[in-house]
Amino acid sequence: MEPEMQRIEYGATTIEYALTYAARKTIAISVEPSCRVSVIAPLDTAPELIAERVRRRAPWILRQQRELERYGPPLPPRQYISGETHRYLGRQYRLKVVRAELPAVARSGGWLRVELPDTAPEQVRQALDGWYRQQAALIFPRRLSALLPRFKHYALSAPPLQIKPLVARWGSCSPGGVITLNLRLIHVPKPCIDYVIIHELCHLLEHNHSSRFYRLLDRLLPTWRELRQQLNAVELPA
Repeated sequence: MEPEMQRIEYGATTIEYALTYAARKTIAISVEPSCRVSVIAPLDTAPELIAERVRRRAPWILRQQRELERYGPPLPPRQYISGETHRYLGRQYRLKVVRAELPAVARSGGWLRVELPDTAPEQVRQALDGWYRQQAALIFPRRLSALLPRFKHYALSAPPLQIKPLVARWGSCSPGGVITLNLRLIHVPKPCIDYVIIHELCHLLEHNHSSRFYRLLDRLLPTWRELRQQLNAVELPA
């Protein structure tokens, strides 16, 4: 379903937002790297209630958009050719494409080396995407296990974890307690990954963004505001 484009007036500023309805309990507002405002609301929520929620969040929305604008226009689409830069865990690597009999992807110094029998860009993209998925499947569960001891006071056990591409979020926590992490987190620094994981673990204890939720987040990760700002400023190429 295509989002509905809506708008509100905040002083002399007009804020447009893409509104999507979903089977959820709370209204979620996010600012995408493109500066577009995305709103996901529970089914049958009154438009007036949604607009009022966006208006209340307007100062935060405008701050996020200003921060994102500092980083310039979106990066161009990838060509998947040697010499191109690709990000892994917050670090930039140069791509080196090599024709070889057996396919392989490996890091070496500041290079991401992709070896393939067919070095066409689409084949390189598929190989690199597969490598990123493998790395995420290794790293994200490890970070989750490393962070769980912070919740020992709450007797929190390890939740089910899913990793998949998400359009407008870095992570989510389902009503059933399943945490989903955006595959694209594999491109950002580990402290930012940790922030998303802790944020979602907090939702296992506090299911909405209430004052109690933010007090819990402050207690477990005092630097979360700086990390959120860093994460929201990330612009990943198409």
